[in-house]
Amino acid sequence: MADLNGYDATQHDPTNPFDPVPAGTYTVAITASEMKPTQAGDGKFLKLEFTIIDGEYRGRKVWDRLNLSNPNQTAVSIAQSTLSAICHAVNVLQPRDSLELHNLPLTARVTVKRREDTGDLTNEVKAYAKKGTTMAAPTEASAPAQAPQAPQTAQAAKNVPPWQR
Repeated sequence: MADLNGYDATQHDPTNPFDPVPAGTYTVAITASEMKPTQAGDGKFLKLEFTIIDGEYRGRKVWDRLNLSNPNQTAVSIAQSTLSAICHAVNVLQPRDSLELHNLPLTARVTVKRREDTGDLTNEVKAYAKKGTTMAAPTEASAPAQAPQAPQTAQAAKNVPPWQR
C-alpha cells in the first residue's frame, strides 16, 4: 500500500493511448527538441517533437529524428535536407539553436508504418512545407489508426500555447 498524499486525478490529463494518427497532412509546430547521442554512441541526432495544432487530432504528437552527426554520410545528408525543409517552412533559415524553430506552424505529411522490431504501428513524418501547403497524399499503404483524445482539464489549458487553445 502507498500513501498518495491527497492525489486529485481531476488536476491531470489522463494518459492518451499511443496509437498513431492516421496518415495525412497536418498543421504542426515543433514543441520540444533535444540533441541526443545515437544508440551506438558514434553520433548525435536531433529529436523533434511536433504537436498537431488544428483539426480533429489537435494536441496529438508526432516525432522526427535527424541524424546530424553520424558516420553514415547518407544519413547526415538526409537529416540536413530535412532540417533545411523545416527551416524553409518556418522561414528561419539560419537557426543557432533548435528553440528558434519552436511554436512556428508548418505542414507535415505523416504516414503510418509497422515497426520491424515490434510490429507496432507508428507514425513517420515524410515531408515538411510552409503552413497551408497542399502536399501529395502518402503513397505507402497505411492503416489509419483512430485514437480518442483525452479531455482537457482547466489546469492543462493554462499550460498550452495560444494556438492550442
